[in-house]
Amino acid sequence: MLTSFNFLEKHSKIALSYFLIIAFLGVLLRFFAVFDLPINYRFIVHTHSHIALLGWIYIAITTLIFKMYLCEINIRNKYKKVFWATQLTIIGMLITFPFTGYALFSIIFSSLFLIISYVFAYLIFKHTPKKYKERNSYKCIRISLWYMIISSIGPWALGIIMKTTGNGSDLYKNAIYFYLHFQYNGWFILALLGILLYIFEQQNINITKRIFNLFFGLINIGVVLTFGISLLWMKPTILIYIVSGLGAFFQIISFFFLFKSFVVFKAQLENSFSKKFIQSLKLVAILFLLKLIFQLLGAIPYVANAIASNINLVIGYLHWTFLGVVSISLLLFLNKFKLIVLSKKAIIFYLAGFLLTEILIFYKAISAWFNISLIDKYFEFLIIVSCIFFLAIAYIFINQFKRK
Repeated sequence: MLTSFNFLEKHSKIALSYFLIIAFLGVLLRFFAVFDLPINYRFIVHTHSHIALLGWIYIAITTLIFKMYLCEINIRNKYKKVFWATQLTIIGMLITFPFTGYALFSIIFSSLFLIISYVFAYLIFKHTPKKYKERNSYKCIRISLWYMIISSIGPWALGIIMKTTGNGSDLYKNAIYFYLHFQYNGWFILALLGILLYIFEQQNINITKRIFNLFFGLINIGVVLTFGISLLWMKPTILIYIVSGLGAFFQIISFFFLFKSFVVFKAQLENSFSKKFIQSLKLVAILFLLKLIFQLLGAIPYVANAIASNINLVIGYLHWTFLGVVSISLLLFLNKFKLIVLSKKAIIFYLAGFLLTEILIFYKAISAWFNISLIDKYFEFLIIVSCIFFLAIAYIFINQFKRK
């Protein structure tokens, strides 16, 4: 078991190395607004987004899922083959996207990644011990993996769409939005909720079957219906706005069902977990609730129209989700499973970089919305706070090599 534990520590370091790379690429993207760089901006954006979703987040989540369900099973050699095959595809994307963008080899590597992710899902479906399969946590993990598979319909459809309607068509954009929506609203969020429930279950903290079924039903209906928000840029019929709004509302209600169900375990939670862990969970809960509120507001026609013409609102929301809700949760859970070390100083450093970056991004978005001039040296300030965020992740990464 100890060997398996060390094995997953290495995987966690690899995941963090991808996080460090995307933070560096984020800083590089900020420099484009100030300096004339001899590289292609769009290619770096593609690299940044692919390594963020498929490098840092995917590897961190799958490492945690393996630790939860497959450490007891003798399939380490199979998993190693899947893991290292995944790394080859990610490194392939990291090498090809900055120089070619979407081209033959980058498409080949990203397509191979999808196929290998199916193999990982199969390993979980097939080999998870029976004792876990009736637990609430596994139900969340299982549906999250299905969302991961469903999301891949988007990338597979792009090839056909490019040959028929072209990469400037509505179908092309909607295929990308389909992929992103079911990745972060389905795969990432449900997987993180499953990991949280697993951690609670290990301390015999279980919500009732009735409450879980209500939560589970509402959040999954919400995931499906809120895909309509990704279509609002097309200014569709009012029915799509209503359906999207209902989906967002259902997800907020599901959040309150889940939150309320754990309030009764307050004393047990405080006795079972450290103060740092509980405080961090409260922070993630606040970030997640605000994310759900942003989503509900995005279903309002006036706001939806503003978002469609204001890319910084989209960027701010996506960073809030990925760097706030998802990444903070992953750092917290990796630390809880003792796969990384995460000090209070590291958390504060990270939060400072994250919040400063979000403030400046949303400031620019609101300024554009209300036609207000930006402050002098805005882009230089954005570079500085992006560097702070990069240094925070570098600090976390370096600390992993100092652990005893």
